[in-house]
Amino acid sequence: MSKAKNIEWRKAYPAPIVLLFGSETYLSARVTKSIRDQLRIEHSNLEISEIEADSYSSGQLLNLASPSLFAEPRMLVVDGAEKCSDAFIEDVKKYVASPAPDTYLLVLHSATSVRGKAFLEAIRNSSQAIEVACLKIEKDPDRTKFIVAEFASANRRITEAAIRALLEAFSGDISELAAACNQLMLDSSETIGEEIVDRYFGGRVQTNAFKIADSALAGRQSEALALLRHGFNTGLDPVPLLAGIAVKLRTMARIHGDPRATPASTGLDSWRLSKARSDVQGWNDEELGSALQLLAAADAAAKGASKDPQYQIERLITFLATKGR
Repeated sequence: MSKAKNIEWRKAYPAPIVLLFGSETYLSARVTKSIRDQLRIEHSNLEISEIEADSYSSGQLLNLASPSLFAEPRMLVVDGAEKCSDAFIEDVKKYVASPAPDTYLLVLHSATSVRGKAFLEAIRNSSQAIEVACLKIEKDPDRTKFIVAEFASANRRITEAAIRALLEAFSGDISELAAACNQLMLDSSETIGEEIVDRYFGGRVQTNAFKIADSALAGRQSEALALLRHGFNTGLDPVPLLAGIAVKLRTMARIHGDPRATPASTGLDSWRLSKARSDVQGWNDEELGSALQLLAAADAAAKGASKDPQYQIERLITFLATKGR
């Protein structure tokens, strides 16, 4: 059984050994900053050293952790532990057995490989270590929990409608969603409602992939094409645009003909699952297959296979608005 404490990322604190495990780089960066800030409050003379695990050479960690002339407290940050050298594995195993005093070792492992199993076990078997899960935040329920927790941690309130509006506007990188939450809290002292989200991010909401796809799937071809062209004119990147449309289409294909689909089985919030059921009404398997083929062609065009990707994307939007008829 693991002796290391498992700590929620928002509650991470300085410990002799901190393992940040997971591929959500935004969370690992935020935890690293939080621990650094906490240490600097306590130790104005904190020394910070960074170590790249893939180019690590034998003895590097032990040398950095050895007592200095003035005995300054140290924070050692190891990045890329999933690509670590053999020497790193051996040195960490030795270090964990006897951590240096006034030294705080942070190890970032993306969990994208099984590399480093031996040192991971050593850390998890240490009573002086804590482990912080930095897992990807991708599914609707997880992103919703993230938004709610961001506002709750600042003792602020946000309505369900405002949460949905934020999810629609920021469907990609979690760091963008976090920055939007922070901006809303800084600039508005009241409860955050949908109208405030629209005031700040209305332009983005109106031209993002989900709004364009929603208009098309509702059969509003002229509106969908107008939103699409407005997006292009204001610098909307075709690649993430198509990624957003792909989310819509793949969700439709997944629940098509499956009346037993639930939020738990699909990883969708109930309101988005209900929307997907509405979107897929009137579609058959052949039409959905053709839509996915057009999506693949538009994606290839956006990534360089064509000099005019906008044409391919307009074809896709027209097909969605007419169900290929």
